[in-house]
Amino acid sequence: MAKDLKPHIGIFGRRNCGKSSLINLLTGQDIAIVSDTAGTTTDPVKKSIEIFGIGPCVLIDTAGIDDVGDLGRQRIEKTIKVLEEIDCAVLVITGNNFEEPEKQLIARMKALAVPFFVVHNKADQEPLLAVVKAVIEQNYGAKTLDFSVQRKDDIAPLVEILKKTIPESAYQKVSLLGGIIKPNEVVVLVCPVDTEAPEGRLILPQVMAIRDVLDNECICVVLKETHLQQYLETMPNPALIVTDSQVFGYVSIIVPKEIPLTSFSIVMARLRGDFDNYVKGTPHLSELKDGDTVLLLESCTHHSTCEDIGRVKLPRMILKFTGKDIYFEYVAGLSPISNPEKYAMAIQCGGCMSTRKQLINRTNLFVNQDIPISNYGMALAYMNGIFERVMEPFARH
Repeated sequence: MAKDLKPHIGIFGRRNCGKSSLINLLTGQDIAIVSDTAGTTTDPVKKSIEIFGIGPCVLIDTAGIDDVGDLGRQRIEKTIKVLEEIDCAVLVITGNNFEEPEKQLIARMKALAVPFFVVHNKADQEPLLAVVKAVIEQNYGAKTLDFSVQRKDDIAPLVEILKKTIPESAYQKVSLLGGIIKPNEVVVLVCPVDTEAPEGRLILPQVMAIRDVLDNECICVVLKETHLQQYLETMPNPALIVTDSQVFGYVSIIVPKEIPLTSFSIVMARLRGDFDNYVKGTPHLSELKDGDTVLLLESCTHHSTCEDIGRVKLPRMILKFTGKDIYFEYVAGLSPISNPEKYAMAIQCGGCMSTRKQLINRTNLFVNQDIPISNYGMALAYMNGIFERVMEPFARH
C-alpha cells in the first residue's frame, strides 16, 4: 500500500513492449527483470528514484495489459488497480500496435483523471507511423514520443515530456502545518499511549508532525495527555496544540479557548484527503436516521482491539450521539466498495497509509453521488461539540 508523499508514476503496456527496460534506463539500475519471455512482470513492482526537475518519485512497473488466462486476468486487474494511486501514467506501445487493450486502458485513465502520454518503444526497429501518431494525439489528446531504450539520447526527451505531463502539485513540497504555524513558535503534540499505539514507537502522523514542526523552524513539545495540564500550568501558551482525536473530549476541556487546537487526523486530511468535502459532510451526523448504514473507511489493515477507533470507539459514539439505530460497515486497506449508494454517510480515516490520489478516488465514489463524507477527526470533534473550534486554525489561513 502506498504511504509515500512522493509522486507515483505508473508504466503500462503489453507484454514484451519494453516497460522494464524503460524503467531500468530511467533509474540507471537493473531493478526490473528484462526477458524475452512474455509475462515476466507478474505483479506491480515499485522503485523510488530521483528525476531531475521533479525530485524523488516512485516508479511502478506493471504486468502486461494483454495477459491471458485466469492468472493473466488477475494480473491485469492488479495493473488497472495501480491507476488509482498514481499521479501520472506512461503507456508504452511497440510496432505501432495501438488497439483495444490500449484504448480500454486510456478510457480508465480518463475516468480516474490520470494524466498520461504514450511512448512508442523499440523505434530503432520500427518508427512510429504518422497515422498512428495522429490517432493517439487527436483522438485521445495524448502526447507521443518515438523512443528506443537502445538510444541513450532518448532519455532526455522522455524526462522532459514526463515533467510536462505530471501535475506540479504531485511533486511540490507539502506541509502538514504550513501556513498555520510561524518560525520560533511552540507547538505541542499530544500523543496518547494505549493498546492501539504501536509497541515502542509513535504512529506515522505523529512522526510526520514532529518533522513538520521542525521543518517550519518551530519548537516541538511531545507529551501524553496526562501531562498536558502540568505543561499548561508551568509553561507559556503554545501557538498550537495538535492532539489525537480520541482524547478530544478530555483535551478540549483542559486547553483554554484562546489556544488553537486541532488533531492529527484533521491535519492529515488537509494534506491528503478531500478536506472541503469532509468539512461539508461532517454535520450530516446530526441528520442520521434509524436504519441508516454508515461506512467506516480505513486506509490500512490492522488487528482490531477493544480500543480501536474506527471499529469500536467511533461507532459507539455515533450511536450515543444520534440516539438512532445505526448500522455500520467497514472497509480496510484498498478493498473494493460495492454499492456506495446504500450508505447514508462515509467516514474516512486520516489516510496516513494511502496516497492523496487513492483517497480522492475512494471518496469520489460518494461525492459523485452526493453522499456525505467525513473524517475520523472531524467526526469526533463534531460529536464532542468542538467542530468549529478545531477547524478555526485552518479558517485563519
